[in-house]
Parts: sequence; C-alpha cells; structure tokens
Amino acid sequence: MTVLLFTVISTFYSCNWEKNRVSYPLPYIAPPLLSIPASEKQQLSARIALYFQESLLRFQGLFSGGIIVAKGGNILFEHYAGYADYPTKTRPLQEETPLHIASTSKTFTAIAILQLIEQQKLSLEDNVEQFFSTWPYPGITVKQLLTHRSGLPNYVYFMEPPTVGSIPYTNEDVINWMITNRPALHAKPDTRFEYCNTNYLLLASIIEKVAGHTYPEFLRRSLFDYLGMKNTFVYQAKDTNRATPSYANGNRQWPLDHLDLTFGDKNIYSTPRDLLKWDQALYTQQLVRDSLLALAFSPYSFEKPGQNNYGLGFRLKLLPNQKKVIYHFGRWHGNNAAFARLTDEQVTVIILSNRFNRQIYTAASRSYSLFGPYGGDHQRDEE
Repeated sequence: MTVLLFTVISTFYSCNWEKNRVSYPLPYIAPPLLSIPASEKQQLSARIALYFQESLLRFQGLFSGGIIVAKGGNILFEHYAGYADYPTKTRPLQEETPLHIASTSKTFTAIAILQLIEQQKLSLEDNVEQFFSTWPYPGITVKQLLTHRSGLPNYVYFMEPPTVGSIPYTNEDVINWMITNRPALHAKPDTRFEYCNTNYLLLASIIEKVAGHTYPEFLRRSLFDYLGMKNTFVYQAKDTNRATPSYANGNRQWPLDHLDLTFGDKNIYSTPRDLLKWDQALYTQQLVRDSLLALAFSPYSFEKPGQNNYGLGFRLKLLPNQKKVIYHFGRWHGNNAAFARLTDEQVTVIILSNRFNRQIYTAASRSYSLFGPYGGDHQRDEE
C-alpha cells in the first residue's frame, strides 16, 4: 500500500509543476524504505563497521565528524566523534550538529536551478548577460555554468582580502568586481571542463533574480523545509553562533575570512541524516521530473579520456563495467565532505568532518566496493 501511494503521489507531482512550490508548498512523501532481509542487513552492517574501524576510524581521536552508510534509505552504519569546541573538548558532535558541506553545496544549487527550469522561469540556454547588466563575458550559458564549461576564472583565487576593514565579500561584490576588472577567461566557453567556483556563485545569484527570493530563503522554502532537513541552512552572518567551527591539524580553529559569505558554490551546513533525506528525495519526481534529473546525472565533458566526468551539479565516476557513481566531495577551510550515491544498489555514503582529514575522500571512495564491482582505488576529488 505504501509503495502504491508513493507511486501515485510521484505521478501527481510530475503532472503538476505549473505550481510554484515556494508559494504553494505540497506535502513531500519520502520513498518507502527498501525491504532488506534481517540477516542480510546484519551482515552488511557488520562488514561496513569493520571497514571503517580498520580505515578512517583506525586511530582513535583523529576523526571528527559524522558518517552514515545506508541502503534503500535504511541506515546500516552511523558514527559520530569529535567536538564542536576542540580547545575545551566540549560540545560533542551529534546527529543534529550542522557541519559545513563545502562544495557538496553545488548539488543543491543545481537542483534549485532545475526547479526554476521546471517552472519555465529559466532555461539551460539562457545567457548570463541576461541577468547582470554590463556583464563582460558574452555567450556563457546557464548550462555551461552548471557543467563547469564556462571558461571563467575561479573567484577564490582572484578575490584578495579587502585592504580596509574585514567585512567578507558577498556574491554581488564578486560579480561587480568581475564586471569592473574583467579578469581573463581561462578558455572559450564550452571548449573544456574546468572546475570553477565562480560558476556556482553566479548560479546562486541568478536564482535570486529569477525566483524573487534570496538564495538562502529559496533553498530553505523549496528544499530544506520541504524535505524536513531541520538542521540544514545556508550560512549568513546571523548564523555565526549556529555554525559549527572547523579546525586544522593540531586543533587550531580555522578563522572566518573574506570569502565566508559567498554562496552557491559552498556555505551550506547540514548533517549526515539530512543529507540522507536529500539522497532519497533524488529518487523521486517531487523535486524535479525524471527527465531533468537524468540530465543532472549525465556526463558532458569528453575532452580527456578517463572515468571522471561532471553532470549538472554532480560529479560522475563512469566505470568500464557500466557502473556509475553519482557524487560530490567538498573541502573548505577545515571542513571535509563526501556524498556518494551508488544508484544500482541504492547505497548512500555520507561523511562530514569539521577537522581537516584527507583520508575521508579515500575512505568514502574505497567503501563502494563493499556493495558491488566498483574497484578499490578511485581518484580523490576534494572540491
């Protein structure tokens, strides 16, 4: 009965996208949990626990963050360790502690863009100059921003700290600086893939212009509140006391800097449990219809041979045996994030950390082989 109800609801959503969810929210129905025999579930849980105990958690006290591994929505392994306040060793990290997910934020920006496309307020072929007066780089499309094929330079490397005062830059500040100073393109649009945070900063600002809401407000209404992601938010200055600090090696707190108020490319805080809700929603048509999700999970860059590619806001690992990993890792200051989906097996691997730990990416990637023929060695993508 639950599966039938979910199917009916999903079909209803796919036929009623003329409604604007921000203004007229419809109830979200989570997909039913995959039925797993008790013995199989127990064996999987034991195998996963042993894997992480022998890898990422091998040395007690080095990992600070949260881990969830799930299959069909069923949590098979969940672990939390470390602190929000390392100098005093207080405020232990728990399941509701929000951690910075760094570039994994791009998955949310991309789906928000696709929602606006679904609502016919935006097109993949719209040019960036439609949204910003005197924009100096003609011919760059929304699709090229999503796929990192714009050729734009990365603002993280050209926006120097302000010479006067310490107020962080906003998205508008970065865009205005680019209009005034016109840093050179790295390539002609749509000639090659080059991962670039500027692309997603621009997408967040396009969302604001098209939706009539700020980016944090649009994501809150359209995604976070809608999916019941109660501990997820886009960081703003007012969230300073709410945001969990991050740390470098040696437990030195990583201070906020001049790029900590820009968003779209980063700056979402979440939890492993909330990201599992995000993963499960991507199996439904309640965010966007299947045809748009298929575009998000399709590769677009083939200049270089290899397994690594990029969709619309999602990294892709395309293996010779036709296996696919849909994922996005992230790193910002002392924060690490790994979010991976093995859709053939309905497996989700989520690792978040507030203390820099390069082994998180390796541990996530090598865990795939616990569930199928994914191999044991994957290139590490940290952003």
